[in-house]
Amino acid sequence: MMEVPAKHVISRIRSSYSQFSEKEKLIADYILENTENIVHSTINQVADDLMVADATVFRFCKRLGFKGYQALKIALASETVNPIKDIHETISENDTELDIAEKVFQANIRALEASRDIQNQETLHQALNFLLEADRVFFYGNGGSGIVALDAQHKFIRTGMSTHAYSDTHLQLMSASQLTPRDVAIIISHTGSNKDALDIIDIAKEHGAKTIAITNFAKSPLTKLVDISLYTVAQETEFRSEALASRIAELSLIDSLFVSYSMKTKAESQQATQKMRDAILRKRV
Repeated sequence: MMEVPAKHVISRIRSSYSQFSEKEKLIADYILENTENIVHSTINQVADDLMVADATVFRFCKRLGFKGYQALKIALASETVNPIKDIHETISENDTELDIAEKVFQANIRALEASRDIQNQETLHQALNFLLEADRVFFYGNGGSGIVALDAQHKFIRTGMSTHAYSDTHLQLMSASQLTPRDVAIIISHTGSNKDALDIIDIAKEHGAKTIAITNFAKSPLTKLVDISLYTVAQETEFRSEALASRIAELSLIDSLFVSYSMKTKAESQQATQKMRDAILRKRV
């Protein structure tokens, strides 16, 4: 088994949370709530605190991609020691415009790398199959997520797919009420706890549509309702919320699905793209 990178351990636990068994969730909660203490605890102490067998904790570490508990401890230690002092995440009021640009770019790179590291082949494959079998695909998002939804429609319309994007809450509910079992609803919500997003999911499920979430939080109301969840990873900084940092990862996830879909529908996508290019030529003088 390939060893998980030392960083992003906490993010990996959070993003995989919905796939854990009850005992695994118990261990996951313990690690998330006692991250710094774990570094100084033995596997026996953790097992005793949770009243589970040492082997259960060991198997949990293996499931995350580590050779054992000690490897997990080392990874957590490197992730939790003074993260605020990371120069790439800390912007000073004395920074020049170029300094700030470099740090913002680096923060985006970190968000992309962390989000890339937690992707799951089976989940991406299933999401792609949903799209390939769909008659129509609807993208939903509010606020900044609404902009990402519009970008997703802008991409997928190039494939000839029947696709729509809605950011107005009334139009979202109206369109969700017209979904069918042959449709796919993709809900983009950073927190996964946006009430409007949850309302859309409820209506989409009532009408039998397949549902996909793109979110930053595995342990959220949204991920409990949808068929598939795709996750991003982003950290908040002093001058930038994690929601803003996750946007580029959300866009990249959608790009990945778009490229995969285009490859699987190569002839149709190329034909649709050419038609659009011919049409857009009319706008040029």
